Amino acid sequence: MSDYKPRIADKIVAESLESLGGVLVQGTKWCGKTTTSVQHAASVLYMDDPDTKEQNLSIAQTNIKRLLQGDTPRVIDEWELAQQLWDAARFEIDNSPVHVGQFIFTGSAVPKDKDKEKIFHSGAGRFDWITMRTMSLWESNDSTGDVSLANLFEGGMPDGESHIDMNRLAFLTCRGGWPGALPLNDKAALRVSRAYLKAVLNSDISKVDGVRRDPTLMSRVIKSLARNQGEQIPITTIRADILQNENATISTDTIDDYIKVLKKIFLEEDMPAWNPNLRSKTAIRTSDTRYFVDPSIATAALGIGPEDLLNNLIDFGFYFESLAVRDLRVYADALDGQLYHFRDKNGLECYAVLHRNNGEYGLIEIKIGGKDNIDKGAATLKT
Repeated sequence: MSDYKPRIADKIVAESLESLGGVLVQGTKWCGKTTTSVQHAASVLYMDDPDTKEQNLSIAQTNIKRLLQGDTPRVIDEWELAQQLWDAARFEIDNSPVHVGQFIFTGSAVPKDKDKEKIFHSGAGRFDWITMRTMSLWESNDSTGDVSLANLFEGGMPDGESHIDMNRLAFLTCRGGWPGALPLNDKAALRVSRAYLKAVLNSDISKVDGVRRDPTLMSRVIKSLARNQGEQIPITTIRADILQNENATISTDTIDDYIKVLKKIFLEEDMPAWNPNLRSKTAIRTSDTRYFVDPSIATAALGIGPEDLLNNLIDFGFYFESLAVRDLRVYADALDGQLYHFRDKNGLECYAVLHRNNGEYGLIEIKIGGKDNIDKGAATLKT
């Protein structure tokens, strides 16, 4: 595809296919999983193609190997529609003369029957798991990419210049990193995240596991999470937010169920706690920090536009933090690392810690504003 914008996940997918028989590329809808996976494919099966969906599901029950036939690597898109494909692919990998680079599975939700009667094998040793997110600013060509995190870990000094002013930054925060929004004019691009939320409320929250859920209640859960982006809030706080607009009693178990659904469809991705002492109890006992997978979800849920952010820089800071965390997660994957937050018993806090699997880590402060804010962030890191 001549208009394909390369993704950081491309390198990760390619390396995984060189090491293992299959790759599961998962993530929220509209983030580009299928488009990226197809770049690495020799053949593709679209399980949800309206013209062949019923036939595909029927074949999955009677002659499942037929669905796996084709040049490799073979993409199986929306594989969770027939979860028995997992074990069938694992068997094909084990019995193939070439054990690597066989299949790329893509999915937008954790299967409701996972680890139950339709999936017997974990896929360990056969599959790699890759989580794709919406586009980082570098991937969408909105960032110069001058400053390299990899170079910083190697001892390099940052040397780069951003060409994004505050007006543009506010727009990018509300537009989000949805690939489908990039070619649109600014007004149309801002509608994409709102359309995404409508799809979540009208379909995905019940479709994911067949359990009917109240779209109004889910909308209020999402709004509470949106209001508390970057905060370590318990479910009781979300419940208190909702009860301000509800007459009926709502249990924390119900709210917990709704939040788990958001995680199953990769809408919410909380940040776990970190401590350099591997045996410390702090990381276990500290609450996760709440984040959506893209900052535009929060602004869309609250009806916030770029002008609203520019008129309230304090709120802008919270949603800019969410945007920065999104990008850092994308870059952390490329560095074989994971993103955490840090807060000690004395209240000393660090917005993000990028901890690599080789033991290296970097502490990160996220600030918006002038030099005073930058100096405060630097002082915190030194402390």
